Amino acid sequence: MKWLSLLPQQCILLMTCLLMALEAVPIDIDKTKVKGEGHVEGEKVENPDTGLYYDEYLRQVIDVLETDKHFREKLQTADIEEIKSGKLSRELDLVSHHVRTRLDELKRQEVARLRMLIKAKMDSVQDTGIDHQALLKQFEHLNHQNPDTFEPKDLDMLIKAATSDLENYDKTRHEEFKKYEMMKEHERREYLKTLDEEKRQREESKFEEMKKKHGDHPKVHHPGSKDQLKEVWEEADGLDPNEFDPKTFFKLHDVNNDGFLDEQELEALFTKELEKVYDPKNEEDDMVEMEEERLRMREHVMNEVDVNKDRLVTLEEFLRATEKKEFLEPDSWETLDQQQLFTEDELKEFESHISQQEDELRKKAEDLQKQKEELQRQHDQLQAQKQELQQVVKQMEQKKLQQGNPPAGPAGELKFQPPGEHKVGDAPKHPAGGDQPLPPGHVQEPASRTDQVHP
Repeated sequence: MKWLSLLPQQCILLMTCLLMALEAVPIDIDKTKVKGEGHVEGEKVENPDTGLYYDEYLRQVIDVLETDKHFREKLQTADIEEIKSGKLSRELDLVSHHVRTRLDELKRQEVARLRMLIKAKMDSVQDTGIDHQALLKQFEHLNHQNPDTFEPKDLDMLIKAATSDLENYDKTRHEEFKKYEMMKEHERREYLKTLDEEKRQREESKFEEMKKKHGDHPKVHHPGSKDQLKEVWEEADGLDPNEFDPKTFFKLHDVNNDGFLDEQELEALFTKELEKVYDPKNEEDDMVEMEEERLRMREHVMNEVDVNKDRLVTLEEFLRATEKKEFLEPDSWETLDQQQLFTEDELKEFESHISQQEDELRKKAEDLQKQKEELQRQHDQLQAQKQELQQVVKQMEQKKLQQGNPPAGPAGELKFQPPGEHKVGDAPKHPAGGDQPLPPGHVQEPASRTDQVHP
């Protein structure tokens, strides 16, 4: 899966390098001399996440395109400019129907996923009347105007978006690291303000002591120099340093046997150097700084060795670099603790930004508190109105009882029978005075009066 192994480098190379890997001629190496288990041919190599929000979609499209024979053949003759210009994307019209169907389904799934993300985001701010089609425009890795089928334009947009995003990946990491360091210093200074003079001096002394302890480490070899690579050859690979051979070294550390040293494979070469400076068990050693140091080392080697700036090191480029004077007699390497990561002015600007954010959060908190108090006031007012209404109803019922009227039932109905009406089961009694009811259809005659005069 060459494309996936190169995702963190540059998307336009995912395709060209795929078939180059198939044609790479292996170098005979006696790997029995190497400590530990090497890479097994055919074994699946886990590829790192690119960090892109559409990483899974990108990987799935690559997997599907790899299965088409025609597309793979076109890759063999395509150069980087053809890929970047979109010429290769037009070859998508010639891939098999089965591949196009699978790509269509992948795109529909991605559009549905993005719409769900938009809906979740809008729901979080309680927005209504969402225009999903308009909001999809913010995603540049697919053609939102056609959400159902995967077309050449989709492949072209995916390549260009991933290329642009990945090229800015390192820059973003440096910026985030700088903010991280300034935040550390900001929090340290804010903490010192809470201490009395004696405790503050103790904290300052401890801080300087930890800085000195961190800086007291063995010499760090210049990344990519002969001394640095020989140390890896001897300590990591377990080989005789007197038999160091650049060509063999390259093949040995080309873990996925694709004919290139990519950025992850290069970064793995600096582990021994980083262990001289950073130990996760030491309080004074920051592992975030270690990863930034690793990134700096990799960028330096790429700038020195990667001639065509494709973020991949070929065997030819590697061997050419070993012939330079800098490979044998490099300058000393300055670690992060020997550099000024930010200026006082930059720190003040950062703290000003932090203060502004805190003020905004404080204002929002005050607004929310006011809203809470207003809601509580309205709640109390409604409760008072409810109690008043209940009291009025109670007084009305008492007044009815005093006037001789029966009180109303639970549903407001009257609890007395109008004249001439009887409850169910209350049949009129027999005129003879018995308890038996009158027969059906018989109307009871009015009772005779004792004072009636007979003729």
